Amino acid sequence: MARVDVVMPQMGESIVEGTVSKWLKQLGETVKRDEPLFEISTDKVDAEIPSPAAGVLAEIKVQQGQTVPIQTLVAVIETEVTSVSSAPAPRPAAPAPGPASEAPSPLSPPPARPRAPEAGQSPAPTPAPPSAPPRSEPASVSAADRLRERSTPLVRKIAAEHQVDVAAVPGTGVAGRVTKQDILSFIATAQPPRAPVPAAPEAPAVEPWPGDRVEPFTRIRKITAEHMVMSRRISAHVTSFFEVDFTTVATLRAKHRAAYSERGINLTFLGFIAKACADTLTQHPVINAAVSGESIIYRREINLGIAVALDWGLLVPVIKHANELSLQGIARAINDLGERARTKKLAPDEIQRGTFTITNPGVFGSFAGAPIINQPQVAILDVGAIEKRPKVVTLPDGGDALAIRTMGMISLSYDHRVVDGATADRFLADVKKTLQSFPEAAL
Repeated sequence: MARVDVVMPQMGESIVEGTVSKWLKQLGETVKRDEPLFEISTDKVDAEIPSPAAGVLAEIKVQQGQTVPIQTLVAVIETEVTSVSSAPAPRPAAPAPGPASEAPSPLSPPPARPRAPEAGQSPAPTPAPPSAPPRSEPASVSAADRLRERSTPLVRKIAAEHQVDVAAVPGTGVAGRVTKQDILSFIATAQPPRAPVPAAPEAPAVEPWPGDRVEPFTRIRKITAEHMVMSRRISAHVTSFFEVDFTTVATLRAKHRAAYSERGINLTFLGFIAKACADTLTQHPVINAAVSGESIIYRREINLGIAVALDWGLLVPVIKHANELSLQGIARAINDLGERARTKKLAPDEIQRGTFTITNPGVFGSFAGAPIINQPQVAILDVGAIEKRPKVVTLPDGGDALAIRTMGMISLSYDHRVVDGATADRFLADVKKTLQSFPEAAL
């Protein structure tokens, strides 16, 4: 009977810990190789982790709700067949592996880095070591220091915006790593305000009444809440609203929907809107920018974030280089990312590096909205309900008539620190123009 260790994987370059949010298999239960074993939550993504081997779940080392560093042993699987994945770090006295060793599965968590021999021990001599010895770190940099320096990009951005040295912030994360809550608390309490503005009020404690149900925030709900509050605090939010006649798009959609369906693509209004935004952003670079301190970063890439509402929270998967894709490519990406967000199959890099976000609450009937900017971006587009409404139209002879048109509202929330109202309105006007005269050749 072979034992296979299951470790906490590293779900992204800056991630140093993860929370076991749910065990999908019970102790003693049979599990197949690559079958979902447990769910984890990190600062970046929620994901299902597949089993590295087939066998029986013999031990659960980390319980639901616990947060542990990457490479922590979370479970043990017993199997009759030796697994080739997720082997523990080689011991100093172990002989070198033979040339017939198999490569680890690409779906398995990365193996732990080899550790230096303990004092008084020396590795067994080998005629040909399989790899070069690990590089030694400078004596002045400890493992704890390295973990501490690897705060998330969001933490480093907040620190830069407020001119705070991350090293001076007491951290409560793994090995003293500074979390978002740490940096926000430090700024609120330790740093003098940059301008005489009223302090943010503390949320009052609310007592539950008899019969109430109390549920703690899930990890993704907590992260979303912190992100939204932080965004409101940092950016000067303003929202502009435009009404769009989607009749041309509705006609094209009805005409080509069946052909797209045969290719496995659901041709939605959102696909047309995303394509119009991607093309229009090339003409309005400040809408596709980010703010760093007192500088504007004009992003070369146009990466569209598409907000997906889930039963357990909100995720924003990203379509990379959207301006280089056709309508068909964007529609396919929206379908694919949305489906994998709902089934927790997204990779961490698929929800990062967004430059502009689109949210579509109109599918639930919302007429229009003023969404909160997805930091560190400077703008977010809201799509309201698209439906048939009476509309005054101008006839060829110059007269007016009442007609039934497919109408909808789009709105843009933008950071008024860098985006002027005129700039935002020109962007919306160009998106509207594109949608109202969408060329059939683009399909």
